Formats: sequence, structure tokens, C-alpha cells
Amino acid sequence: MKTVMFLVLTMAVGSAMAQAPAKTALVAGDQALVIEVTVPAKIGEVWKAFTTSEGLSTWLTPGAVVDLREGGEWTAHFPGGSTGGGTILSFVPERELVLSALAPDKFPAVRAERTRAKFSFEAKGDATVVRLTQTGWKEGEEWVKAYEYLTVGNAQLLATLHHRFVSGPIDWTK
Repeated sequence: MKTVMFLVLTMAVGSAMAQAPAKTALVAGDQALVIEVTVPAKIGEVWKAFTTSEGLSTWLTPGAVVDLREGGEWTAHFPGGSTGGGTILSFVPERELVLSALAPDKFPAVRAERTRAKFSFEAKGDATVVRLTQTGWKEGEEWVKAYEYLTVGNAQLLATLHHRFVSGPIDWTK
């Protein structure tokens, strides 16, 4: 049996991140990692921060590259030479971005095969719900370890996006 993990991040301004307990449910034939966060900003602002090089560089890493087109890159170039992100498979402005996602270098088989990361954006008044649904998981020890690692890593990714709108863009010169 395969499972879906659903993790909802709830955050309050000025406090540490609080996580709701992870909920699991059975999904026929596939395993999915689902993480959701509510960002305190309008959907257009969140979309720009997520889908432009300038915007992504305000919260993920300096020098991030986004080429918003099918086949374009959504890449974070981290200090030390490692990269994250992936290739854009499809997008619907202010609604959805789908990537063929690169796993971290420490998971070479998963990185080579890739997973599918779908980011959905939903306006909720002056806030935006961002939901990541990551699928395409396979069996094997490296896949299990990558899934566990990315459960934490992708929760941190969305928490960092949230923090960008609470505290402002990151000053990478500090």
C-alpha cells in the first residue's frame, strides 16, 4: 500500500513555525507528499515571488533562475555548487506551476528519475494558499530516504516563502 502524507503549515506573525500533525491516508497506486501553507499576501505577489528570477531570489537563494515556459528552468543555485528545482512542465498563471523536480545530489537515482512537483495557488481574500503535491515516487531505500528528507525540506521551502511575506525580502549581503 502506498500513502499520501498531508502536512499543513500554520504560522503566526512574529512566532516560530507551528506544524499541525502530519495526516496520512491511503491513495490507490501512488504515493504523494502534500504540503500546504497560507501566505499573507495577494496571489499576484506570491505568484511573482515564485515564478520570476527576481522574485525567487528574494526568498530562496540569490541568483535563482526562472524561465517561465514549458521546458524552462526553475532553478535554485545554492552556495557550494548544488542546485535544486527542476524543469517546468506546465503552468497556469496565478493558479499552478508543475515541475519535473530534481532531488538533492545525495539521492542520485531519485535526482536522475525525478518526481513531479505541482504547486497550486489559491486566493483566500488577501492571503494565498500554496499547496505542493509531489508524486512519482518509486520503491527502494533511496526513494524512501528522499521522501523523508523532502517531507522536511519542502515544508521548510514553503515556510521560507511564508517568512518572506511576513519579514520582507532576504538581504543576502548580511
